[in-house]
Amino acid sequence: MFNDIYFEYPMFILLLLVFIGCSYFCKMRLQSFYFPHTASFLKDSISSSKFLFFLKWITIVAMIIALMSPVKDEPYELEPKDGYEIALVLDASQSMQATGFDSSNPYATRFDVVKEIVSDFIEKRKNDNIGLVVFGAYSFIASPLTYDEHILSGIVNNLYIGMAGRYTALYESIAQGVNLLKMSKSKTKIIILLTDGFNTPNNQFPLDVAIDMAKKEKIKIYPIGIGMPNEYNQKELVKIAKESGGMAFGAANAQQLLQIYKKIDELEKSEIKNETFSYLKYYYTYPLSIALFSLLLYLYLKNKRV
Repeated sequence: MFNDIYFEYPMFILLLLVFIGCSYFCKMRLQSFYFPHTASFLKDSISSSKFLFFLKWITIVAMIIALMSPVKDEPYELEPKDGYEIALVLDASQSMQATGFDSSNPYATRFDVVKEIVSDFIEKRKNDNIGLVVFGAYSFIASPLTYDEHILSGIVNNLYIGMAGRYTALYESIAQGVNLLKMSKSKTKIIILLTDGFNTPNNQFPLDVAIDMAKKEKIKIYPIGIGMPNEYNQKELVKIAKESGGMAFGAANAQQLLQIYKKIDELEKSEIKNETFSYLKYYYTYPLSIALFSLLLYLYLKNKRV
């Protein structure tokens, strides 16, 4: 416990010389005007007490040690994680309200099914640094990159249809995913883009610009179109995947979507390096406590004897 302890202010040890000097040259002069034999009495009853002498010096030494501030460097490092840095980009537009996507639960909306599958995906990817982007008429970062799958799953569970508007700003959502990942130092960065519609015609963000942003940051995009093939733009999703180095998928039902996420789960992993940190652990409270206890005991016994 006390290995590798050092003092922040070692020069305070010189105070010990001051106290030693005072013990020899600063003798207490007792008044003897009213009680001429007081000095002799105190000498016999107090000064001769070896125990009080011991307590006094224990107090002095312990206080000086506390002033010297004994500390210890406590290094710690987060375990390196072999995994991706992933931006999950989810379509929350009005069209995600369609039902019948899951045959085992025909009344569940597409978005409900997606949330369940995505939460399961997050739970399994414990070594990945995952963030979340939600889009509709506009896009926003719902969660920054985090290793905490519990927090991320909680955010996913609280998402709802229409929270970003009714329409589908598909290209803008890609750019938002790039913004989420661009500060990352990981060698493997991917966007998993899920949508069930076409990009809103009046959305002015160009697709080529979004793809160029991803290519510049070396981000692979894995677009997933859900629903029937005519409900989303297959051609554009294939283009996004091909130009970014990813792969496009289509899922007509919940079972197919689940298999797609399982396939993505098998992607090659790369090492994410974490920083080493250290903090100072202070131990001055131990000598300070000893000094306080011995001082109180010294004063108690001295006053009792007097």
